[in-house]
Amino acid sequence: MSVGVSFVIPVLNEEDAVADLLRDLRRCYPHSQLIVIDGGSRDRTVALALPLCDQLLLSDSGRARQMNLGGQIAYMPYVFFLHADSCPSVSASALEAYLEARPAWGFCRVRLSSERLPFRIIEWFMNQRSRITAVATGDQMVFVQKTVFDESGGFDDIPLMEDVAYCKRLRRLQAPVIIEAPVLTSSRRWEESGVVPTVLRMWLLRLAYFLGVAPATLWRYYYGR
Repeated sequence: MSVGVSFVIPVLNEEDAVADLLRDLRRCYPHSQLIVIDGGSRDRTVALALPLCDQLLLSDSGRARQMNLGGQIAYMPYVFFLHADSCPSVSASALEAYLEARPAWGFCRVRLSSERLPFRIIEWFMNQRSRITAVATGDQMVFVQKTVFDESGGFDDIPLMEDVAYCKRLRRLQAPVIIEAPVLTSSRRWEESGVVPTVLRMWLLRLAYFLGVAPATLWRYYYGR
């Protein structure tokens, strides 16, 4: 790839996923910069990630803080923010074609890992919503020009909805580029908590955020604290 890419991966207790993700990224995008930001893992995440990435930093917990720290040390022209349980499917050549026009920012479509029919419906609604609103979630590998990231100040330092808040700021600059090849994202949170309860909870959180409920309050509800 002639267009440089930095992958920033915030992690917390992701020993089951982080090594496979880093190997996949290195194989598919061999010239990319791989940055892992650990938020205080108590398992083997750090030990597994350290030999497979270019930089591994320790951070205070909080995904926004972790991603901002990673974005600050990224040195490629584009920074891609990727969850540890997600993996992009776009080829290096296709990604380069998307970035040749130098978009300010963008994100990918999403595909959930379960093969069950309800998850095809969920991902369809997720993709339609993000296309219409120009607002993505962290599962969709939001990416941004490094210069735009630096000038914008990065993600708001809030405990939840940091991805939504950042997309709303970025869409004022330019409409996003949407990469059609999806990011394959784990469906574990739906499977563990139940499809219907999880969908309802996520929609209620988004509605509450839209209505002005503080992200700290939403975080306590989301994590039951």
